[in-house]
Amino acid sequence: MNIAIYLYDNAEVLDFSGPFEVLSTAKRLANKNWNIFLVSESDNLVQARGGFPVKAHYSFEDHPSIDLLIVVGGVHTEEVKKTKVINWVASIASQSSKVLSVCTGAFLLAEAGLLNGLKVTTHWEDIDDLRDAYPLLQVITGQRWVAQGKYITSGGISAGIDMSLQLVSELDSLPLAEKTAQQMEYHWQKTPLIT
Repeated sequence: MNIAIYLYDNAEVLDFSGPFEVLSTAKRLANKNWNIFLVSESDNLVQARGGFPVKAHYSFEDHPSIDLLIVVGGVHTEEVKKTKVINWVASIASQSSKVLSVCTGAFLLAEAGLLNGLKVTTHWEDIDDLRDAYPLLQVITGQRWVAQGKYITSGGISAGIDMSLQLVSELDSLPLAEKTAQQMEYHWQKTPLIT
């Protein structure tokens, strides 16, 4: 399974490193055949929040096929204006078995028209903005993550780790997710809204 994590300038560091850690730890513990990689729009170095430099494994031009897409949050306001990015997200999502967002990554999925009519969430600070900008979404508050169909959206930053552990339980099993959380010495908050 090819699992892509999309990141961009001013992406929140834990939004991509948290899910990457969860998935790579689960892969190691269960000897899973998961190819987990970072994708950015171009080959340029990405400057994540706080000036954290990141070199993605692939760009839009050279990544392998993607079975599962995770779109991270951060300062998303410029990303949602990029036609190339939104078209890429929409195209990859149409081919993926699951599509997830961490924090304000939900804005990119919403801009691509993928979340209309669905229950979704984002960082608590951005709930009203998401609701106002995309009135066709059913924006949920007070949940670490929300799953509906193949889409899973999470609150901000550390909530992406909780969502990623839920993903591991769906891709493999609850015992593997719990073992992964234990290996990471992380207290998994299991408070989803699944419909």
